[in-house]
Amino acid sequence: MPLSPRPLHHLSDVQRRVLTTRQLREHGVTASVAAERSRADGPWQQLLPGVHLLHPGPATSEERLLAALLYTASRGQGADGPRPDGGPYGEAMITGLAALALRHFSSAPPLASLDHIDVLVPRTRRLRATGFVRFVRGGPLPGPQYLAGVPTAPVARALADAVARLTDAVLVRRLLTESVRHGHCEAAALVAELNSARLLSRPHVVDAVDALLAEGRAIAEGRLYDMVRGHHLPEPLWNVELRLPGGPALGGVDAYWREQAVAVEIDARAPRQDEEVWRGGLGRKREHLERLGITVVRMTPKKLRESPEEQAAVVRTALVAAADRDPASYVVVLPR
Repeated sequence: MPLSPRPLHHLSDVQRRVLTTRQLREHGVTASVAAERSRADGPWQQLLPGVHLLHPGPATSEERLLAALLYTASRGQGADGPRPDGGPYGEAMITGLAALALRHFSSAPPLASLDHIDVLVPRTRRLRATGFVRFVRGGPLPGPQYLAGVPTAPVARALADAVARLTDAVLVRRLLTESVRHGHCEAAALVAELNSARLLSRPHVVDAVDALLAEGRAIAEGRLYDMVRGHHLPEPLWNVELRLPGGPALGGVDAYWREQAVAVEIDARAPRQDEEVWRGGLGRKREHLERLGITVVRMTPKKLRESPEEQAAVVRTALVAAADRDPASYVVVLPR
């Protein structure tokens, strides 16, 4: 390799092994020399158009990821020209199974075994799949999350992009269930992403979502139990239905303190769900209960996971405030 007018010490080890034609030119290597060294019997390889691997032998998973991002960033921007946002990879980020493998999903195939790496790009980018790189277009794009310096789609989006290409019902179910069970994302957020991707019309996805929602609710209920007992709140009646004497059912709640007339309800609605749906369901029930003098504390699975101490303080405040309120209407409490 010719003497470089620009030193390589500012690059990581993997970045020194995978370089674009433009980057090589900046380090004193002309395009013709790069092409010569990347011939079938040469010491380098051309992993993708305009992207070179500076050693013989198979590329590592890390090298393939970097090559996919470098190729994406260099296409359609004018001969490896700079990106508008100044970032090394533009708006591109790894998604699909590759992103899940990066997060060590046990249900996802290992990175080294993947035939393709999916890259999420803006819908306006005109890119063609080549080699081991496939493109997923969307807009607006989520903000990337960086794993070992690799821009990666958030879990819910990566799962939706993976599921869109999968027909294996067992694998789909395992991936979705693992995402919630291991705390990678909330069930409601994932269902919203699947709905946005128009995947809920596929029977094997619907079956997996049913299992996912059951898993998500069970986890949220477990966190509610832990919150009550871990913060020494009075023991409530768990998972009960409230009913007016001789009248219609008022609805079920996840925890109810009868003496203080305080109820906790886990709200697992998908984010950004239509306000009319809220008014027609949980909202209307909550308003009815509050007209009867029952304080309803709504908690999301995310809040139970991220801020149980804060949620416990809200419940404690509601229990203490009950002494200053008028007595609530009498309601019948039944197991749900």
